[in-house]
Amino acid sequence: MTEPYVLETRNLVKEFKGFVAVNDVNLKIQKGHIHALIGPNGAGKTTVFNLLTKFLIPTRGQILYKGDDITPLKSAAIARKGIVRSFQISAVFPHMTALENIRVALQTFEGTSFSFWKSGNSLHKLNARCMELLDSVGLAEFANTTTVELAYGRKRALELATTLAMEPEILLLDEPTQGMGSEDVDRVVELVRTAAKGRTVLMVEHNLSVVSKLCDRITVLAQGAVLTEGDYATVSADPQVREVYMGSDGSGERGASESHENAEAAQ
Repeated sequence: MTEPYVLETRNLVKEFKGFVAVNDVNLKIQKGHIHALIGPNGAGKTTVFNLLTKFLIPTRGQILYKGDDITPLKSAAIARKGIVRSFQISAVFPHMTALENIRVALQTFEGTSFSFWKSGNSLHKLNARCMELLDSVGLAEFANTTTVELAYGRKRALELATTLAMEPEILLLDEPTQGMGSEDVDRVVELVRTAAKGRTVLMVEHNLSVVSKLCDRITVLAQGAVLTEGDYATVSADPQVREVYMGSDGSGERGASESHENAEAAQ
C-alpha cells in the first residue's frame, strides 16, 4: 500500500454568499516536494491557503493530512500538527529585536507564552536555538537589531525563521518574494530551498522565475478552480495557462475572491 499524500484536498469549495471563490479544488501534495499554487489575481490562491490553515471554514469538501481528515480542526490544532504558514505581509514585531522575535515564536511552540511567574532570565536558555535559526537565514549579525530597522528582504527572512521555529512538517509560504528587488528575491529563493530540506513546502508565488527554480510540481488556479497541474515545463507550455496569464491585468490588485474573503472575515 502506497503512503498517502502528506496533504490533500478533496472537492474543496468555499462560497461567500453565493459567490464561489474556491470551486471543487483537488490538491495532492507529495512529501518532500516544493509545490507551487499559481494563477492570476483573484484565482483563489490565498483563499485556498486560508482554508488549509482554517482561517476560513470550507463550505464543502475535505482536507486530509497524512490520510487523516483534519477538516473539523481549528487553526491552532492545525499548527500543532506541523502545518505552519507565513503571510503576504511581514508578520513580525517591529519594535523587538530579531532575536526577541524568534524567542517569542519558540515560547509559543513550547507552550510557555503565558508563564508570567517565571523570571525573564529563564528565556535565555532559548537564545542558542534563536541564534541557530537566525544563522540559518543569514541574520545572525542582526540578532540585536530592532526589526523596524531591517531592510524589507531581511524582515521576510526573519519571518521565515520565526516560522521555522515552529518546526513545521509542512511549510505554507504565501508570496514569499512579494515586493522584493531581484537581489532579495535571489536570497529568498536560496532560503526557501534550504528551509525545504527534510520538509514539504506549498507556496503561492506570482514570480514564475522563482517557481521555475524551486518547484517540483505546480497547480494552476483560475476563477477558483484547478486549470492544470504538472511540472514547470508542462505548465508553462499549456496554451490555457498562457491565455489566463496574458488575460490578467498584472496590476497586483486583489480579485473578487479575496474581496469576498475580506468581507466574510470582517463579519
